[in-house]
Amino acid sequence: MPLGQEPPQLLKQRLFYEGRKFNFEVNRLRLPNRAEGDWECIRHPGGALAVPVTASGELIMVRQYRFAVLGRLLEFPAGTVEADESPADTIQREIQEEVGYSAQTWLPIGNFPLAPGYSDEIIYAFLATDLEVIESPLEADADEDIEVVRFTPAQLEKAILAGEAVDAKSIASFYLAKPYLEKLAAL
Repeated sequence: MPLGQEPPQLLKQRLFYEGRKFNFEVNRLRLPNRAEGDWECIRHPGGALAVPVTASGELIMVRQYRFAVLGRLLEFPAGTVEADESPADTIQREIQEEVGYSAQTWLPIGNFPLAPGYSDEIIYAFLATDLEVIESPLEADADEDIEVVRFTPAQLEKAILAGEAVDAKSIASFYLAKPYLEKLAAL
């Protein structure tokens, strides 16, 4: 079982809602420590994210409107893993849709739970290099309001440390990618 899973005992399913991108449930559970209670959980198919790096070492990101936080966040291109896709397939599609590039080289750099206090979503992060501009990019989703932006790794780290609005999956993936970015910069 991935991530050291130790499932609780399901005592009663209390509420279930099936949404477009994820499901929501409230269940009565008995945890491995024998505590019982009602817990809410978002069931998510997972997401894939790319840290795209240009030949000059710049990182390609998006500034995207997110209704839940009432504003725009700085993010790496990412998307929800569809039922018929692997995380690698997902991010290869998403990088084309969101930033208009394809990558010749893909390196998995890690995966991690996004918000384990209330969701089972896992993010699969990839380093994307050997980028090429796509002449006819895939059409973005209708609900995406994004601006493509570029940062050097130093500029992005400065923005993160200054408290700019950067989402958690992008911060985590940046630090997973940082050793690889330093090696690329040394070449």
